[in-house]
Amino acid sequence: MHAPLIALSLVAFPTAQATKPAPPAPAPAEMSGYMLVPVERAPEEFHAGFSLYAAAFPVVERYPGSRFQTGLFGTWMFPQFAEGEKPKDLYTDIEGGLGWWRDTRFATATPKFIMGGVAVNFAAWANGPGAGKGRDWDRPLGKYAIAQLSPWVVWPPDGLNLAQGTCGELFGYGYLPLPLVEARAAGEGRPVPTHPVPTHPIPTGDQCWTLFLNSVNFKGPLCFFLPNFWTEHVGERRELVGKLLDTRPSDPNKAFQMETQWVPAAVAEHDGALYGRVAPMSFPLDKDGRTVVLHRLSVYSGAALTDAVRAWFAGGAPASGAFDAKGTFVQTFGSGGGSTWRLFADGTADGERRDIDWRAFGTPVAHDAHTFGYAWNDDLVREVRGKGGRRVRLPEYFRLETGEGRETRWKTVERTRVPRATKLDALEFDTPVEEGEGPYTTPDAADSPFRAPGPVAGPFKTMLGDGSTVTYCWYRFADQPAMIASGLTAAEREEAQRRVELLHRAWTKDREYIPAPTTGRLASIDAALLVTPPKGLEIGHVPIAIRQERRSAPTRSPGKAPAGR
Repeated sequence: MHAPLIALSLVAFPTAQATKPAPPAPAPAEMSGYMLVPVERAPEEFHAGFSLYAAAFPVVERYPGSRFQTGLFGTWMFPQFAEGEKPKDLYTDIEGGLGWWRDTRFATATPKFIMGGVAVNFAAWANGPGAGKGRDWDRPLGKYAIAQLSPWVVWPPDGLNLAQGTCGELFGYGYLPLPLVEARAAGEGRPVPTHPVPTHPIPTGDQCWTLFLNSVNFKGPLCFFLPNFWTEHVGERRELVGKLLDTRPSDPNKAFQMETQWVPAAVAEHDGALYGRVAPMSFPLDKDGRTVVLHRLSVYSGAALTDAVRAWFAGGAPASGAFDAKGTFVQTFGSGGGSTWRLFADGTADGERRDIDWRAFGTPVAHDAHTFGYAWNDDLVREVRGKGGRRVRLPEYFRLETGEGRETRWKTVERTRVPRATKLDALEFDTPVEEGEGPYTTPDAADSPFRAPGPVAGPFKTMLGDGSTVTYCWYRFADQPAMIASGLTAAEREEAQRRVELLHRAWTKDREYIPAPTTGRLASIDAALLVTPPKGLEIGHVPIAIRQERRSAPTRSPGKAPAGR
């Protein structure tokens, strides 16, 4: 059970007249909505994945508890279909990105990264190796969907940690399809007695959408979606065969947005006027005083990397791993963009939720053709500094106003203009004390994919900046739990082993893969995630997390943002 999901505490004021009724306490509320990004369309032939650089920063200055859910700027990659070809009633994609989620167990003000693969109509989802929908390993629902590829980074099931205090640095990531496993025709699946998911007689392609990163301390491929993740949840809808991401190219024209589902707020009425306050929020500033949130949105054709890797695995020359410019299209930013942020009390009907007049204090701007961010109204925002970097604090206080001939919306108001009787200025948006959902665990039965055939070294432990400890073991690549549970035959897994050993020998973590940014500084992942294979296991072996747990009891305010309030 959780403690209350919003921690609004009030500082008591002396009562002027004992007989006068005290004004009501502010009502819990929320701020939610989207930040919209204008992007030019890309040619349809660039349908073999994408990459981008997104600013990583603490959008809230104190982590507000497990109800908090917001992504930073990212995208949704759907299968590509010709006009009239898309199946009806189908949702499936790769989304995820940087942010905070309601099932995050070891959260701080610093964002984490998840992969966010969505199977047919949310039948399952996969956020990383060992991380999927729910906690029941008897119904894995995506927890076996992603295979570890890199031998140098261990992936925590709670999400990939960035270095604590990251504030505005650019996190580079993207997905390209690599043929790491072979395609399977109908009926080629084999029984897997140790795994509860049935065999997959459905034809399955060989597209392994592979996550590449570009950070200060790790570069290159990290994990990939096993193709059977897309097909094993088809069920009775056999018309979807050949329509999912195991075989389909990616749609190069995607939405780029920041999706915010809940930021704590409060509203109060005084003399017929409604006032609101939102938990302190901020955006980063770079050394030039600019806010940059997205940079170098790129889409790729097979010529960028996929074709060269396919030829390499077939006996050709090794592929360098660098994304080839001849298969790259960098999208430019257009004019426009905006916000759909709304502020409303809990329980407010959708039609009664009012927009925040965001453009009064923030203006979307393309700093250059490939760099997008915001310019600010210095009269309504203020700069704060701390050891994490420069930030601009957004307005906290609002008044609901109806202008002549204009819609009703929330307008910014100075703190001194908010009646003291509303008690809004006495609120403290504290981090609540929550019991949490306990540790991430993995199956321990002797016949589970974690134990049969099992690890070759470990367990080892590493302590992360979010206050958790990850226990991990080393597995031979083809014998890691996701590969054992995939339904691949022993021969198919051995072929995948051969291909991955080629990659391990040639693609090191300090080479360039995603083209480098032309502005800003790169972010770092948590250094505690960087691991070194034991002697003799340098090639063809990978680290797999088997447990993640909190090191100590939760405190009132874990992971505060950089100082400067």
